[in-house]
Amino acid sequence: MSDMLKPAFVHRLIKEKGFNIKKSLGQNFLIDGNIARRIVAGAELSRDDWVLEIGPGLGALTDLMSKEAGRVVAMEIDRDLIKILTEYHAGEAVIVQGDALALDWREVLEEAGWQGQRLKLVANLPYYLTSPLIMKALESDLPIEVVVVMVQREVARRILAQPGTADYGVLSLAVQYYTEGELLLNVPPTVFIPPPAVDSAVVKLKRIPRQISAPREQLFAVIRAAFQQRRKTLRKVLRPLLDEWGLDREDLERAFSAAGIDPQIRGERLSLDHFAALTEELIREV
Repeated sequence: MSDMLKPAFVHRLIKEKGFNIKKSLGQNFLIDGNIARRIVAGAELSRDDWVLEIGPGLGALTDLMSKEAGRVVAMEIDRDLIKILTEYHAGEAVIVQGDALALDWREVLEEAGWQGQRLKLVANLPYYLTSPLIMKALESDLPIEVVVVMVQREVARRILAQPGTADYGVLSLAVQYYTEGELLLNVPPTVFIPPPAVDSAVVKLKRIPRQISAPREQLFAVIRAAFQQRRKTLRKVLRPLLDEWGLDREDLERAFSAAGIDPQIRGERLSLDHFAALTEELIREV
């Protein structure tokens, strides 16, 4: 087992290096070998895979993945952690200092020698940036086949939510648009140093081809509008789009009718296919 998964070693390392854990960066270091192995197993790594890791922390997952994958490229924003990662993992992985949300991932990979090999993303994500990082991964033009990430448990529920539930929203639909998602495991706070104030979960998102003809930009404009005021009916929340798209209320009613959707329903009741059908009918009215 990696030293970085041994509580006594981690406590000693933090003390010896004089490292201050930064709550502002969401730093909670995983110290449970069983959970770490299940995360890595969920990614189904092989020597043909390159792995992009966000927020490696002390490198517990980095160490395990380096033994399974062809190459691990780990992005870490904290310069103090970079020193530790470089000392302990530089021979195993490419360590890159920077903000993963701001970095150009393709540039990072290509500078590390990536030439189009099979690509997966595995990370214990900083919880304060979970949604934007997941969206960046999903919308990237990189061929990311699989995303396995540790997230706050309530975010995992939003990621995997289905129509008609309180957690269902834009993030749920974005995940469904690009991938098939599943819950791999729930994770208690006690397996981290320091323990976070929330429960965690690991989700796996496997990219699949979608047969949706509605243009992505317009589709998600409709979806975002539907959830901006989720307690209001679709008829009300979509009206702000009318001027933007050059439509009037009669156009909107015709689109509802042609798509077979009750305008009095709320967006949280519609599936991705329903949103796609409504978007296509609205585009026809333009």
